[in-house]
Amino acid sequence: MNELGKLASQAMISPKEMLFEKKKNGKSLFIGIPKETSLQEKRICLTPLAVALLVENGHEVLIETGAGTGANFLDHHYSEQGARIVSSREEIYQADLIIKVGSPTVSEVKLMKERQVLLSSQQPSLMNIEVLKALMHKKITAISYEYLRDEGGCLAVVRAMSEIVGATATLIAGEYLSNAFGGKGLMLGGVTGVASTEVVIIGAGTVGEQAARTALALGAQVKVFDNSIYKLRRLQNNLGSLVFTSVIQPIILNKAVISSDVVIGALRARNGRSACVISEETVSKMKPNSVVIDVSIDQGGNFETSEVTSHDKPVFRKFDVIHYCVPNIASRVARTATYAMSNIFTSILLDFAELGGLKNAIWKSPGIRSSIYLYQGNLTNADMASRFNMTAKDLDLLVVSSL
Repeated sequence: MNELGKLASQAMISPKEMLFEKKKNGKSLFIGIPKETSLQEKRICLTPLAVALLVENGHEVLIETGAGTGANFLDHHYSEQGARIVSSREEIYQADLIIKVGSPTVSEVKLMKERQVLLSSQQPSLMNIEVLKALMHKKITAISYEYLRDEGGCLAVVRAMSEIVGATATLIAGEYLSNAFGGKGLMLGGVTGVASTEVVIIGAGTVGEQAARTALALGAQVKVFDNSIYKLRRLQNNLGSLVFTSVIQPIILNKAVISSDVVIGALRARNGRSACVISEETVSKMKPNSVVIDVSIDQGGNFETSEVTSHDKPVFRKFDVIHYCVPNIASRVARTATYAMSNIFTSILLDFAELGGLKNAIWKSPGIRSSIYLYQGNLTNADMASRFNMTAKDLDLLVVSSL
């Protein structure tokens, strides 16, 4: 028996409890995970096994009751791994670090205490000025996981969610082509002697590439359009010559859309509204019971006919074309998405502690530094500052001045 085990035996407590107590006296994190309030958001940031790893490393985790239900993680799954389940939202927000999937609301910010650390979603184009002012007033240090970069410089969470959304969008298209959902009665792909379905994908980013990969694997004919030659070349190199690629020439694109069975819109803008590239007239000429999936609907959509829908009522028909325009497709497969997010967040949280806190992490990790949009109430994100006609402050100078 090692020294830790002997001490635990003498004190009549388990080695895990001893480890927790030992690390609690050093640098440990106090993490709160509230239940999501965003419409139909079913994901949770950490899995039970991730919580177990954090607890074993001496960190304390509070989880609001029912927070993991949407991803089929029950309260006892977390409590068995060392998390403390609480029913009071006020108690959750007493943690030093709040981690959640959706963007904070004004009511949630009111529950936060001063100088707290918040890790959540926050796109500049969707930022609410009232929320921003409330966060600044409480001197919150806020991290947007959309800006988190890994060692290779990739947007880690965005890429993971985009891979899920791309593959899921193609599978959704397959569902709505079938008779069960009022579609054409086609199988996405094809069989020997039967013509393959035609899939058009607008956008050659991660979503578009994963959508194309899944469609090709099912046997469909795939055409991908984008204005970026670099992205098209990368996609062609990754997927091979079976996929047709083209820049967005309106005549060629409209012709492909009209003759297709499925069109997936995945063309996104860096900030602001996504490009609307398919007109109402083009949609009206599509074949009856064709399927349109607008992945970019949260930025306004790539189709003139698109309207925001929900997981409860995901589709509507216009010109006898089935439109699927749910903004949060990843929540459709919440458990898979939770595992993907948890892998990223667990590593980041452990780094916070190992590096000696957030300040040291900012200095030593460019990926974390790029994701901070508020530091102790000071706005540091240039995109948000530009949107609200504010001045972004230099994060490095703020950190130095607070030492």
